Amino acid sequence: MDRFDAMQAFARVVETGSFTKAADTLHLSKTSVTQLVQQLESRLRVKLLNRTTRKVSVTADGAAYYERVLRLLADMDDAETSLSGAASLPRGRLRVDVPSPLARTIVVPALPEFHARYPDIQLDLGVSDRMVDLIGDHVDCVVRGGELTDPSLMARRVGDLQLGVHAAPDYLARHGTPAHPHELEDTHHRIVGFLWSRNGKTFPYAMQRGEERITVQGRYVLSVDDGNAYLAAGLAGLGVLWLPDYMARAHVRSGELVPLFEDWRLDPMPLYLAFPPNRHVSAKLRVFIDWMAGLMARHAPVAGRPGS
Repeated sequence: MDRFDAMQAFARVVETGSFTKAADTLHLSKTSVTQLVQQLESRLRVKLLNRTTRKVSVTADGAAYYERVLRLLADMDDAETSLSGAASLPRGRLRVDVPSPLARTIVVPALPEFHARYPDIQLDLGVSDRMVDLIGDHVDCVVRGGELTDPSLMARRVGDLQLGVHAAPDYLARHGTPAHPHELEDTHHRIVGFLWSRNGKTFPYAMQRGEERITVQGRYVLSVDDGNAYLAAGLAGLGVLWLPDYMARAHVRSGELVPLFEDWRLDPMPLYLAFPPNRHVSAKLRVFIDWMAGLMARHAPVAGRPGS
């Protein structure tokens, strides 16, 4: 038994939840993957996986072993890429989760540049606004807006999203243009609510003009938990939006959205790239973090840093 192949097969079964899918990604037969995992269990004298006709799940011992296997595989990647002539070419599979609007507008359009620089990195990009369980979902890192609520995570601040308030011309024609943010609390105005997955609730926005600082909650008839759906609801005239500049810019230019309260300031939303503290920072993860920081420096630089 090749222990490296067996560990790689086991890790891929855990990640895919299937011997068949693991075999497909490793370009092996299902029988070969099954035999590798069985041989690994025999060597360790521990049951790593629970198998039924419908699904494969990891045992408690298997989950603990999986975390160690990830670090070992990452160390082997680093050892290979540290050799002369290979250090600039990190390789392997990297699992990243990014908010849907950021993926559509900024990250995905820039990926040809990333893959041209790092052609041997296989990027599995999750696109969602949900709260990801980095360990349970086997994700290497996530990019998220807002202050991090889990102090155990390692994180790098890669951007600051400047926010503004906007509405569609159709909405303003029906409801009128509010002159003061407090008018959004009136019964004849509506916002589009955004449900933050960490608590399933909308939250108020702090706004400031000179010495005047207020908090606006607003009323909604629709709330969503996805950034692209949030923008679409605003464009459809369903309510007022609080948007990062990168999401609003093109729609303001086209006349689909109208900026409101331009003499008011909103605190920028920090953008973090976070990963588990026990996850080995492999060469491929390091270059992705640096690339992502450089990308956001062009689109939404951290306040106070050069280029901001």
